[in-house]
Amino acid sequence: MTPATPVRSSLALRRIELFEGLGDACLDQIAADCDWRAVEARRPLFTRASDGGEVYFLVSGRARITTYSANGREVAFRDCEAGEHFGDLSALDGQPRSADVVTLESSLVACMAPQAFLALLQREPMLAMRMMRNLTRLVRRLTERVIDLSTLGVHTRLHTELLQLARAAGVAPDHSARIDPMPPHAALAGKISTNREQVTRELGALTRRGVLKKEGAHAVLVPDVRALEALVAAVRGD
Repeated sequence: MTPATPVRSSLALRRIELFEGLGDACLDQIAADCDWRAVEARRPLFTRASDGGEVYFLVSGRARITTYSANGREVAFRDCEAGEHFGDLSALDGQPRSADVVTLESSLVACMAPQAFLALLQREPMLAMRMMRNLTRLVRRLTERVIDLSTLGVHTRLHTELLQLARAAGVAPDHSARIDPMPPHAALAGKISTNREQVTRELGALTRRGVLKKEGAHAVLVPDVRALEALVAAVRGD
């Protein structure tokens, strides 16, 4: 079934982090400048090397920024939650896309043409400064990832990713954390640049050691997050 055409809504744009603090008139103009799309799950929004420079504002749903190697292995960069935006690199430099973006669930996106986005940054210096901070964080994250891929083994990269997931899920007073849903093994492999089989083997080993405990079909309990922290610190030298 084709999703119904969504209604333009400046109120919905208040969910976008980049637009925090903007006035009603500005949000009304942004809503009018955007093309609003309801997109089903597992649908590509754009692909690597494709032309176009629209900036996407994720009003609801989830999306994944990813790409594929020559042999077809997925390399996942990050998952985007409602309130985030993406596609701005091509809008800023006029170059083709550097990655693929696919929806993980049914999503509502507002898309702005690159010319309109650049004009918005010129009108709103606060947004331009916010964009510079976002790009700085991106460079730092990518630098850390290059260092990890160059210096850490697969096991430690997986332990680090699990630790990040546990902290994002929330650590309870008893030091436990419940990751729900637990990403599929293939998705974890894409994030740490390995294959699904290695992820499956190491998750099994962590479960046998009691570091992880499977709960139901899609959740994993970390009984003591400090055990994961110790595994990561032992290799990183923290």
